[in-house]
Amino acid sequence: MAAAYAQCFDPSGVRYGIPTFPWKFAPDGYATRRQLRAQGLRPGGQPVAAQVMRRSRRRTSGVSLAYLYRVDLALPVRPMTSRKWGALALAMLARRTCPKCRVVYSYCIPRSLGMCVLCAFPEEQRVA
Repeated sequence: MAAAYAQCFDPSGVRYGIPTFPWKFAPDGYATRRQLRAQGLRPGGQPVAAQVMRRSRRRTSGVSLAYLYRVDLALPVRPMTSRKWGALALAMLARRTCPKCRVVYSYCIPRSLGMCVLCAFPEEQRVA
């Protein structure tokens, strides 16, 4: 465990180019994009200030990274305009509409099928 901690601890940024901290050990004043969003903030064009790192068995590189941004330089989230709400509503309508039969469903069409289940498997829908 201590070796993994030492691999991920580089506060000066000599080894990785930017300050690197172990997972859950980032100093105060830094936040990920999701943490900023939860506070009603966005990075606002600032560069990545630091990163947190942990070992991962899932990734081919063996590590997982999360980039950190400075909270004091973050800007407020832009409010949604009526046009943005309209565009979002149309995008969600397109995700719920089957391109083959043009039926609008109450759920999003599976991207793996590319169409509704009834159009993807018509032979299984017949009653014998």
